Amino acid sequence: MVDATAVDDAVSETDAPADRPRERLDARELPPPEPLTETLERLADFDDERVLVQVNDRAPQHLYPKLDDRGWAYETVETDDAVVTVVWRS
Repeated sequence: MVDATAVDDAVSETDAPADRPRERLDARELPPPEPLTETLERLADFDDERVLVQVNDRAPQHLYPKLDDRGWAYETVETDDAVVTVVWRS
């Protein structure tokens, strides 16, 4: 189990807007390619004022080029228990 405080601390290390509502996606137990598809499906429904926080057990390398293609900003921070990728519109 990932400590919620550790995730919040990881998010605060990024340039993601702190004043926007956040949605969390725990992708650690999802088999490939579900973390990628679930993240992209959620982002397709997002307005520009939300922030997605993906918690995973590895850096989502295949996600990064897709986020770039779609104009999303993102940062990834490793914690002791997880890899936290924060995605937002800049």
